Amino acid sequence: MATRWVTFDCFGTLVDWHSGFTGILCDFAGDRVAELLAAYHRHERAAEFERPHRLYKDVLATAVRRAADEICLAVTDEEATALPRRWRSLPVFADVEPALAGLRSAAYRLAVLTNCDDDLFAETQRSFPQPFDLVITAEQVKDYKPSLSHFRRFFRESGVGVSDWVHVACSWFHDIAPAREFGLKHIWIDRDRTGEDPAEVTVRLPDAKGLVAAVRRLIESTMSDENP
Repeated sequence: MATRWVTFDCFGTLVDWHSGFTGILCDFAGDRVAELLAAYHRHERAAEFERPHRLYKDVLATAVRRAADEICLAVTDEEATALPRRWRSLPVFADVEPALAGLRSAAYRLAVLTNCDDDLFAETQRSFPQPFDLVITAEQVKDYKPSLSHFRRFFRESGVGVSDWVHVACSWFHDIAPAREFGLKHIWIDRDRTGEDPAEVTVRLPDAKGLVAAVRRLIESTMSDENP
């Protein structure tokens, strides 16, 4: 039997960056934290597209500084670098570890395609009881999703067949759109209720509680198509 892979976006899908970022930035932004975060997201995307490639820890600090400037909030260098310095504090969603354990028990290999650096993900990995089988970072590919670079690198390194690969993510912009472009079966974990059309995805789930069953259905349907 071919090796079957499930790949994940990490932050927003497995790790609750929303509450994590809010808690970190609230320490100096106070009641303006929502305003700062809204500006941050715009500047993060812009910084990721700039060349030459920036490490993600630089993107984080740059976006915080630019966002603070936009809303006229004074920040120190220590405050601007708070996100990478406190990266380890970002919490894993409660429904994630049961899903990962269920997939492992069903003999799926698990990988992460993440827009962060090697050392930042090493900090995050410590929040999980078991290591992932493969991790592709933005630092390795010198690019950020929604570029297809992570997907292409994983395809080469894993040797997986597209029919044996399911990608799981929350972000439509960073993951679902490129997974569709790459021709992958994908599961949209719609944690943020962002309003995109669920008819355009392979499977939509509101959270990770039904993930194992959804992956099994997708893989089994592919096997049935290949073995009429």
